[in-house]
Amino acid sequence: MTETLWIFGYGSLIWRPGFTPAERILARAEGWTRSFCMTSIHYRGTTAQPGLVLALDHAPGSVCSGLALSVPAGEEEEVLAYLRARELVSDAYEERRIPLLLADGRKVEAVTYVIRHDCGQFVQYDLETQAKIIAQACGEVGPNCDYLWNTAQHLSDLGVADPDLDWLAVRVRVLRQDIDV
Repeated sequence: MTETLWIFGYGSLIWRPGFTPAERILARAEGWTRSFCMTSIHYRGTTAQPGLVLALDHAPGSVCSGLALSVPAGEEEEVLAYLRARELVSDAYEERRIPLLLADGRKVEAVTYVIRHDCGQFVQYDLETQAKIIAQACGEVGPNCDYLWNTAQHLSDLGVADPDLDWLAVRVRVLRQDIDV
């Protein structure tokens, strides 16, 4: 019997993993934070008008809650190939295995994608600047605001509190009212 491959979803993998997990369970990654610290020039923005997407950023003392998704036995290579094609579209993310604490007390190691600070897509903006960018950007898979709203709603549905995402979701709705869509 081989060891289960776990994937940690903290953003769009929560609501669009791209595979059918054998198990989905709330999980915590200690020492990490979810942040709109990565510009998107493909999926949620363009080179002319970059959007922002979430990335997992190393932050000692922080905890990021998300979903641990187990890959069905025998599908490991296929799922990893899919995720690498999706997540490693640029040099912004690095694939890592990190420890997770599952909601039922189990401890597992999971594959996840973390921001590389030495890439050109790493940014650190205040929340208002993030909201203005997210309200206007659109990429090949749709408006940046849809990415934010989907993630915030799914985290809320899971009972995961993320005050920054909640604030951004409200603020972007206000900003979007002023945009001629």
